[in-house]
Amino acid sequence: MKKNETILLAGGAGFIGTHTAVALLEAGYDVVVADNLCNSGEAAVHAVEEIAGKRIGFAHIDVCDAQALDALFCAHAFAAVVHFAGLKAVGESVAQPLRYYRNNLDATMALLECMERHGVGRFVFSSSATVYGEARPPIAETAPVGHCSNPYGWTKFMSEQIIRDYAAAHAGFSAVLLRYFNPVGAHESGRIGENPKDRPNNLMPLIVNAAFGGETLRVFGNDYDTPDGTGVRDYLHVSDLAEGHVAALDYTRTHAGAEPINLGTGRGTSVLELIGAYERVNGVRVPCETAPRRPGDIAVCFADAHKAADVLGWKAKRGVEEMCRSAHRYRAMAQGKERTDDGA
Repeated sequence: MKKNETILLAGGAGFIGTHTAVALLEAGYDVVVADNLCNSGEAAVHAVEEIAGKRIGFAHIDVCDAQALDALFCAHAFAAVVHFAGLKAVGESVAQPLRYYRNNLDATMALLECMERHGVGRFVFSSSATVYGEARPPIAETAPVGHCSNPYGWTKFMSEQIIRDYAAAHAGFSAVLLRYFNPVGAHESGRIGENPKDRPNNLMPLIVNAAFGGETLRVFGNDYDTPDGTGVRDYLHVSDLAEGHVAALDYTRTHAGAEPINLGTGRGTSVLELIGAYERVNGVRVPCETAPRRPGDIAVCFADAHKAADVLGWKAKRGVEEMCRSAHRYRAMAQGKERTDDGA
């Protein structure tokens, strides 16, 4: 039974981690979040508790800190670990490669070392479609990896290899390497969503900022070999992604080894198509302008998602319109709360 099993969410206070926490709580798991809050806040953890109607454990630690991590494992009998902890901006990784390699690889190794000391043998890793480089879509798990176009992608590729090697050396160890495509949207409650502390790097929060009167959206590149010249990506609702983690944890109960699995919709949407959908479903205008391509970006990337359906019994259920609607709702609710807090 999965009830009463306690799952550690490393980096679990962030965008994907909080949504996964809700999904796990609703599935009957207990949850402990460990996060250094470098790109999130403890308020998001409290929002998870309010949504799910359950308390969760929270440790304000850096998972690269072996001593702090060991103390956390001593305090809880973890059944499994879901690893979200890491820096994640592609452009920033190009400018700060050493910071990305140090943080992201150290976090993976620190977690595996601590799991080994405490006899925890189930692991779900937050990987990325960037490990495929410029593979031709639809991209299946059998596509070549290791042709990454940026340091962020290399950290995911290298972490996957570390996990595979560890699994090969430890009979019975079970890991699922979830290769995300492009998570967007927010929880249906409007209580949690994508809210980076610094200037956002991902497209959806930049669209939202522009729609709410912020900085004009810059569309990086309009000369790609795509129908409208803008980049095409596989956008996936974050709540669908969260449910994929629940399915992956269930899979680790009965399967050993390290299994790569894509989480995506299997459909591509261009930047301009996403902007148009956002404007249409929310009845707003998104001011935008064209800018040069960014280093490390590729033209087209979308998943072959059949393996997730066959192996995990998982399939994305929410469409682009719900992604856009929920992201807008989250920002509107957050902005309304800010006005209330300010006495306006």
